[in-house]
Amino acid sequence: MKPKTKSPLGQISTLRQRPRRLRRTATIRDLVRETDLTPDRLVWPVFVTSGRNVREPISSMPGVNRLSPDQLIKDLKLAQDLGVQSVALFPHIDDALKDPLARESKNENGLLPTTVQEIKSACPGMCVVTDVAMDPYSSDGHDGIVEDGEILNDETLAVLAEMAVVQAQAGADFVAPSDMMDGRVAHIRHALDEHGFKSVGIISYAAKYASTFYGPFRDALDSAPKAGDKKTYQMDPRNVKEALREVMIDLDEGADVVMVKPALAYLDVIAKVKEISTVPVAAYNVSGEYAMIKLLAKNGYADEDKAMFEILTAIRRAGADLIFTYHALEAAKLF
Repeated sequence: MKPKTKSPLGQISTLRQRPRRLRRTATIRDLVRETDLTPDRLVWPVFVTSGRNVREPISSMPGVNRLSPDQLIKDLKLAQDLGVQSVALFPHIDDALKDPLARESKNENGLLPTTVQEIKSACPGMCVVTDVAMDPYSSDGHDGIVEDGEILNDETLAVLAEMAVVQAQAGADFVAPSDMMDGRVAHIRHALDEHGFKSVGIISYAAKYASTFYGPFRDALDSAPKAGDKKTYQMDPRNVKEALREVMIDLDEGADVVMVKPALAYLDVIAKVKEISTVPVAAYNVSGEYAMIKLLAKNGYADEDKAMFEILTAIRRAGADLIFTYHALEAAKLF
């Protein structure tokens, strides 16, 4: 017999489906949650700069600093204590070291390789991801070699491969090509294998869109293009089938992880990539998305912790197995 109850209006209730039963207490809500979000799913992107005892605030990214290696290691030990076990390094290179061919990217004694070595010595359990792209080192500010205003694809591949090998030699666990040149995953995989780094993985920025949300990042690295834009190699935000094609190409070329960037405005892309990918899917919660939360909180328009957690949960729910986020340490404190 169906249970019957009197409603406040005196009517008999015969509802059989009551989803609210599973929301009645915090314990029940936790018991039946569909999406987990834990510190070990997070990768903390950091900006490293030369020198010692340097902790330089980035005005467009409140709470984020350019860090010298010694200061970074202090923060990484805190990150490990909080359960964040992975870091992605982005170097802030002095303009005097930049040139059109990004030669500094292949310097074994340069900022990025020596920082990797210091991290591996001080925090041996930390997973280190290094960025493979020309723009931090290029006087043109582009991800490829520029000739007469054109970004040269094939000529850039050799630079990227050499850069990746240097990073692997330093001890990187993953190299992460973010350049969006065609064929770079295969080229890098061949170079790594040829130099004996078969166990070093590739996190491919497979679907990286030409987004307006990168502004604070370029401010942090002083890496904005000196002329033109990146629309001939980064993806058109209006396309999703193209993203799936890019992912399938990178999988075929040997990517160990594929990434969608940005995350928040591309949750649909993350979900579709998750459906077809045979490897873990990463998403990058980019600098502009981070800055939005900070500005909302600063102006009293949102609770910062709740907004941050909601966004990261949405990215995870969409299908991201790992999330690159500047919120990593703040989020880990909430778990």
